[in-house]
Amino acid sequence: MRLTLHTDYALRMLIYAALRPERFCTVSDVAQAYGLSRNHLLKVAQSLREHGFIETIRGRSGGIRLEREPETIGIGALVRLIEDDFALVECMQAQGNQCVISPCCKLQKMLSEALCAWLAVLDTYTLADILHDRDQFRFLLNIETTAA
Repeated sequence: MRLTLHTDYALRMLIYAALRPERFCTVSDVAQAYGLSRNHLLKVAQSLREHGFIETIRGRSGGIRLEREPETIGIGALVRLIEDDFALVECMQAQGNQCVISPCCKLQKMLSEALCAWLAVLDTYTLADILHDRDQFRFLLNIETTAA
């Protein structure tokens, strides 16, 4: 099982925003901290805003910040909302399955079971669980610890 870059970047953006709850941060701040594409992160921010994870404000003093407390952002729920395809193999696709052994193969059932178990584990964690050592995160991402 593998997350798309979109979901990976969404998690990173939420982590960054959670480390700066006292102020808005810019997408450029996040891009610079992780060495990621600003343009790709703009799409991620839009998706997170649409799903109610962050709020955004345009303008000179604008940016992004968490819409909810980290303790209320479930990782499993986030992954389900952001990921657009959980078809691990062709036979799990809603349409277009051309696999000739699908009628008798048990692989689809096994992978579906594994996917459910994987998501169930993610359901036990929140964004707050990821942020167990906020000072270390701030150091690694070069985030100032004082409010500006």
